[in-house]
Amino acid sequence: MDKINIKNLLNNIVYLTLGCFITAFSVNYILKPNGLITSGITGLAIILEKYVNINYSYIYYFITFVILIVTFLLMGKKEIMKIVFLSVLYPTILLVMQDIKFKFIENDLLLASIYFSIFYGIGVGMILRKGFSFGGTDTIARILNKKVFPAINVSYIMMVLDGIVILISAFAFGRNIALYSIISQLVVTKVCDYIMFGFATKLYKLEIISSKYEEISKFIMFQLGRGVTVFKIKGGYTNDEKIQIESVCSPNQSIMIQKFIKEIDQAAFVKVLPISSVWGRGSRFIDINSED
Repeated sequence: MDKINIKNLLNNIVYLTLGCFITAFSVNYILKPNGLITSGITGLAIILEKYVNINYSYIYYFITFVILIVTFLLMGKKEIMKIVFLSVLYPTILLVMQDIKFKFIENDLLLASIYFSIFYGIGVGMILRKGFSFGGTDTIARILNKKVFPAINVSYIMMVLDGIVILISAFAFGRNIALYSIISQLVVTKVCDYIMFGFATKLYKLEIISSKYEEISKFIMFQLGRGVTVFKIKGGYTNDEKIQIESVCSPNQSIMIQKFIKEIDQAAFVKVLPISSVWGRGSRFIDINSED
């Protein structure tokens, strides 16, 4: 391993650790002191803490450990390597920071909900920007998609899982707390987008040239629920005929496509083009009939 790779590795470790600290700060010093709840494994751990009287960080450890084992058994070694680092690092930081008694906001649930969402969104956005995962509901959603619901998009399964956690929180902590968690979820999603992709366009067109175009097309259509257009093209230098696929997607989906292509065809050629708007039918598209 050369010096450049070591430097990049250290930079990534520092970056991911900082992202975990910001995320843990929002949970330990804003969310928990104000009795609020969030979705995902963090939210589930906080709910279980109320009933089993065990520190939610230990519950988070246990749940992520179970997810790691299930991922290894059902999805293989490659999938587990994506989540194992943060599955250990994040709950450890959660636990360590609990020894420091501090409350960022008190006695204002709306303000606490907003600031929690901002810090949490920044931390999670930093993690996702590097292509890593906490190994939470996103991993469970991928497992369910592959083994149980292959016809349902991963994003839809994840939305249902997070919705179930929020619904359970309504019974555990009351309806108002669950409603605040819905507000938080919306803000977190927006902040994550800004951290990962800036304040620019929220749609991208991907132009992909790959020998694995069939697998990539199926991933985009059946796992992400996006449309794909296929073209025959010819190289100007080699005169070789190839297949190019195009798709319009969200920033988060473009990252998922990038990760998928990286796994199956590192020789692929991909262009990512920002789009100001799209007329048509689909998520984030503008209905042409609504335009004057």
